[in-house]
Formats: sequence, structure tokens, C-alpha cells
Amino acid sequence: MIASMAEQVATIRFVMLAFLLVCAGAALLLRYAIRRDRVTRRLRDAAAGSRRRADMNAASIFNNAMCMISTFGHGIAGSGLLSGRALDGIQKKLTAAGIRGSNAIGLFIASKIILLLLLLPLATAAVLPAPGLSSALGKLAIAAVTAAGLLLPDWFLRMVQNHYVAGVERGLPDVLDMLVMCTESGLSLEPAILRVGTEVRRVHPAVASELLLTAGELHILSDSRIALENLGDRTGVAGLQRVARTLIQTMQYGTPLAPTLRSLTAEMRQEMLTRFTERSGRLPALLTVVMIVFILPSLFLMIGGPAMIQVFRQFGR
Repeated sequence: MIASMAEQVATIRFVMLAFLLVCAGAALLLRYAIRRDRVTRRLRDAAAGSRRRADMNAASIFNNAMCMISTFGHGIAGSGLLSGRALDGIQKKLTAAGIRGSNAIGLFIASKIILLLLLLPLATAAVLPAPGLSSALGKLAIAAVTAAGLLLPDWFLRMVQNHYVAGVERGLPDVLDMLVMCTESGLSLEPAILRVGTEVRRVHPAVASELLLTAGELHILSDSRIALENLGDRTGVAGLQRVARTLIQTMQYGTPLAPTLRSLTAEMRQEMLTRFTERSGRLPALLTVVMIVFILPSLFLMIGGPAMIQVFRQFGR
């Protein structure tokens, strides 16, 4: 009896000792895991910080380069080489393309000079060693490459402007619908323009930028008609000009805003449907050209090919 109780006590002590050892081992493993996780987190944060600093350094280098190029362009613009009318024309083109900012005109002018300075030596190095080119032809090639270097920024700006204007025309009816809803809900003109510009920023960024700029001008300028006239004159889009004239007349004569905007929206959607109908009407002519160029030669080859092969075989004998 006493021996069995001693065995039970020894078993309990062994189990308690094993339990304590397991707990101690688990505590040690948990402490090691926590320390390892802390070290891993610190290393990850250090790596992220280094990447962030590298990105900031790259961004700062890029911004400094852009500032230097812009300063060079502004120096050329202020040197008197370009007339005031030419500078105003460049500024209007940049504004119509949605490119705004103090460095825009400097970057545009500097890009022309940089492309000219880069392409002219390359064209000269490519043309002069060629033995088959005469001197007149070589000079003509150099002049063509030089003209291309001067005209490439204009071509790029025209492409950006067309894309921006198309985005404005595409999103204008939806924006007017939202303006109607905002005005019917009780908002005045300036808060309605600001709210719509904020809401459509992701869907129609071109129209949103114009509306947000107009809202800022309405908040700053004492005469709201100037801000609305700027809305119509910046891009030269006929739809925005009509919207600006409508809003100016509404503010001047006190007519209801929501019915006027609703009728204007209906007119713009009808014009959009008319343009789509015109484009669909050109499809048969375009498909005819495609059929003549690509389909008919293959059809003639399939029909007349075997006969031509037989003719060639007869003459070959």
C-alpha cells in the first residue's frame, strides 16, 4: 500500500516536471519567435525605408532635371527670340491640351531646342559618311531631320490636345446630368460645380479638371462671368462654350437653371447620336475599300490561280 502511494506520488511529480519542462520550452520558443518576428519586421521596415528613400531620390533627381530644363526654356522665352504673340499662342495650345502650370511653356520650348541639338548631330553623322549621297541630298536630309526635331513637340502637343478635347466632349453630357441633379437638390452654382468635378474625377478626368478649375476661379474672382467665360475659352470646345453662355444668361436674367441645363443636355446627346450615325454611315465605304484591297485579290487568286497554273504548264511543254 505504501509502495503504491509512493509510486503515485513519483508519477505525479514526473508529470508535473514534464509539464513544467514543456511550458518552459514553449516559453522559450515563443520568445524566440517574437524576437525573430521583431527582427524581420525591422529589416522589412528598413528595406521599405531604403526603397522609399531611393524613390524619393529618383523623384527629386527627375524634378530637378525638369526644373533645369524649364529654366532653360524660360530663359529662351525671355530672351526676345520669340514674340509675345508666339508665346501667347503656345500658352493657349498648352491650356487647351490640359497642360497647365508655370513650367509648361518652358518645358515645351526647351524640348524643341533639345531635340534640335540632339537630332542635328545624329543626322549629320549619319549622312556625311554615306558615299552614295550627294552634297545637296545630304543637306536636304539634314534640313528634314532638323525640321522634324522642331515639329515633333508640336505634333505631340496636337495629339494630346485632340485626346483631351475628345475626353471633354465625351463626358460633358454626363456632367450636365449631374449638374441638373445637384441644382434640383438645392445646391447653388459654385458648390454644384465643385461637387460634380470631385465626383467625376475618375470617370471623366478632362471635364473634372475644367470644372474644378472653374470652381476655384468662381471662389476667387469677384465677377463670376469671367470664370464662366474662361471655362468656354480654355479648350475651345463648342459644348463648353454653350454651357458657359447658358450659365451666364441664367445668372444675368434669373431664369431657372435646372430646366435650361436639362434641355442643353438633351441637345448634346442628340448631337452625339448624330455624330455616331454619320460614323456608321461611313462604314460601307470603308468596308468597300477593305474588300477591294484585301478580299478581292485573294478571291481572284483562288479562282484564276488553277487556270494560270494550267496555262503555264501548257507553255512549259
